[in-house]
Amino acid sequence: MDRLTGDERAALNAVSEKVIGAAIEVHKYMGPGKLEAIYEECLCIEFEIRGIPYRRQVDVPLNYKGRPLRQCYRIDVLAGDGVIVELKAVEALHPVNDAKLLSALRLSGHRLGLLINFNTVYLVDGVRRLIDRY
Repeated sequence: MDRLTGDERAALNAVSEKVIGAAIEVHKYMGPGKLEAIYEECLCIEFEIRGIPYRRQVDVPLNYKGRPLRQCYRIDVLAGDGVIVELKAVEALHPVNDAKLLSALRLSGHRLGLLINFNTVYLVDGVRRLIDRY
């Protein structure tokens, strides 16, 4: 988060901490083994309980050589003023999951993303925090 001011960095870090706290609560309550869509809905309910602003299924328009594409990129959840939250419920996270989140950051112009895999015994093992430095 090189080009951010101290206040911007602090704000994103605060949202990130709140999102992770909410995800831990969802994981404690629901446990592993559910569908990704269920975790998304539960997480958004937890955001409401905690007063964390969010938007679900946010479309990011794409273009090719200046021409708009019919396809867009869809972000699972956008928390606060710009933390992308990509949710998974898979056996293990792979480098392609990181690449997808980095693509979302670059395409949307947001700087901080969380990749959260709820299909773990301990949620801390399923959380990755990525920063787009470009």
